[in-house]
Amino acid sequence: MNRLYLLVLFFILVPALCQAQEYKHIPLDTEPGIKVHKKAPKQEVQITFPNLNKLPYYHDEKKLAAIQKLEKKRRYNEVLPLLEAYVNNFGIENFYKDTPLIWRLGQLLEKQDQPEKAKALYRMVLKHHRSDVRRVYSYYDSLEQNTKDYYVPLKHYYELVEYRKSVASFQPPKGVYLNMGNAINSPFEDYGPTINSEDEVLIFTSQRNTQGINGRANEDLFYSRQENGYWEAAQSFGKPINSIYNEGSACLSRDGNTLYFARCESPDGFGNCDIYVATKQADGTWGNIKNLGAGVNSSSWDSQPTLTAGEDTIYFASDRLGGFGLSDIYYTHKNKKGEWQKAENAGPIINTRESEVSPFFHPLYQVLYFSSRGQLYNFGDFDIYKTYRVGGQWQEPRNIGPLVNGRGSEYYFAIDSKSKNLYYARSEASDLHNLDLFSFPLPMEAHPLAVTKIEGTLVDSVTQKPLSGIISVIDLENGIEISSKYIRPDGTFEFDLIDNTKYMMLIQSPDFFTIERELSLQQDTAFQIMTTLIDYSVPMVFRNIEFDQAQSDIKEEMKPILDEVALFLVDHPTFKLEISGHTDAAGNPEFNLALSQDRADAIRKYIEEKGNIARGRIESFGFGSTKPLREEKTEDDRRINRRVEFKVIKPEKLDRNGR
Repeated sequence: MNRLYLLVLFFILVPALCQAQEYKHIPLDTEPGIKVHKKAPKQEVQITFPNLNKLPYYHDEKKLAAIQKLEKKRRYNEVLPLLEAYVNNFGIENFYKDTPLIWRLGQLLEKQDQPEKAKALYRMVLKHHRSDVRRVYSYYDSLEQNTKDYYVPLKHYYELVEYRKSVASFQPPKGVYLNMGNAINSPFEDYGPTINSEDEVLIFTSQRNTQGINGRANEDLFYSRQENGYWEAAQSFGKPINSIYNEGSACLSRDGNTLYFARCESPDGFGNCDIYVATKQADGTWGNIKNLGAGVNSSSWDSQPTLTAGEDTIYFASDRLGGFGLSDIYYTHKNKKGEWQKAENAGPIINTRESEVSPFFHPLYQVLYFSSRGQLYNFGDFDIYKTYRVGGQWQEPRNIGPLVNGRGSEYYFAIDSKSKNLYYARSEASDLHNLDLFSFPLPMEAHPLAVTKIEGTLVDSVTQKPLSGIISVIDLENGIEISSKYIRPDGTFEFDLIDNTKYMMLIQSPDFFTIERELSLQQDTAFQIMTTLIDYSVPMVFRNIEFDQAQSDIKEEMKPILDEVALFLVDHPTFKLEISGHTDAAGNPEFNLALSQDRADAIRKYIEEKGNIARGRIESFGFGSTKPLREEKTEDDRRINRRVEFKVIKPEKLDRNGR
């Protein structure tokens, strides 16, 4: 890998020789150490199961007996290939009936130094078990503690951003949880958005028309056109798409002439809800409505279709019997004659023992989004995940982060063709039974091109031990901040970002001054991040804080250091600061005392104004020449005694966030 080592500047502290007191030397910048991997998501270790859609359950008594016999004799090297071949033959039912075999195979692979393949199997156990697997959870969590994401709670994340506003120009993602308003939403449930290829027509499902079968709420399809950046008042599709039956969850072909949608309780249906297709007629109306047939639809609920970019495959949700969980993601593809083939289950990577619903296939890339409550690292009831298709296999789904997923449920995710905005349905906490449509700029975690991995380790430059803190990444081109994360227990951190984009990285902690790094992801880069802990028991002295003779004006070369101090106080609003001014013994003692006070006051006022710091958090004192560090025999002695000391006062009790 080519490595570009970044040049860094160090703010050097006065190397004070101490008599009665020590002075902390803290560099406010860092040394070169982040690794950046480029371009496409790395293909993960995959385990294929060719029998998934061929037989419901695989069982071979003789092969199991042979495996058990070898296990008893502890001939594990012979057990491994037999057990791996057996598990590879699994049908869907095996995943919840024979999860101990998956767990055991993972253990054997881990012993054979195949940890990634082992962890893939452990994940399957956690997704598909139907018994108590707390031991597996605990073990897997211990393996992943230094690779998983530790997101900062959204409330604290916004507090961090608010604290910084006076000293930085970075803003949080714009319009998070932006309700699409009365033109789109109604007092009834509105959900299931999709958008056409030109990003000008939004189609969604609504229950605002209440005259359904037997007086029940009726689901219908509605649409809205975007004019000059605003969505017009929604209109009903009308007949023949909408009927006395329930219609919803639509998707359009790229040319806008073919509509796939779900219709429920229709006499020509095969189950509760089926997937239908309609074509646009010459006069602009919709017609030629057809059921996709028994090969696609089942005797159960089949809904929420989404087309792939090539328009030859449809992914949809179904609660038909024979799946992994309560509802699964299935797919059907066209043959050479253009006929939709028998639906197949999307497999154990995407589906779990719980529910997977509302798939959305990105219009340009091989990325599938869906809602699940059975995937790992779930924030609420249903969360939205994304998974990449690499080498013909779906990769482990990734939670798209707390800027979209909250404590409640999120469904029906859709993205425009330029990957600029997202659309999805969620309920407000005050009314969990009324879904509304929301839209806002697409966060980084949800972006299909966020596949360039930036990772690094933060360590103490003295002890080489890992440090804790919060790391944030800001998209400089769009002026928005990406979800913040806690640094992992081993000092590592990781983000998936977009190549050829400029970012600012902020690392904050109560134990060191905030680190800022600008990143331009244009080539593979490596540089090491190191910093020095603040020792709250001793003061700090900065060489750059040096006034002109007999003056107390703040000089330009002082400002970068003072800005760091201000930012630290902004990020840690419960901390206080003491500033002490000192002079040498030359000259009038009374003048020196007043001058040292003026200098300390000038620094205090600058930091207060820079960080909008409340009065009282910073105290300034002038001591003149009353507290020398050394006897003044030479000019070097006098220079050492001329100093400004900074002492950070840490509150007695802090939470994990240093507050």
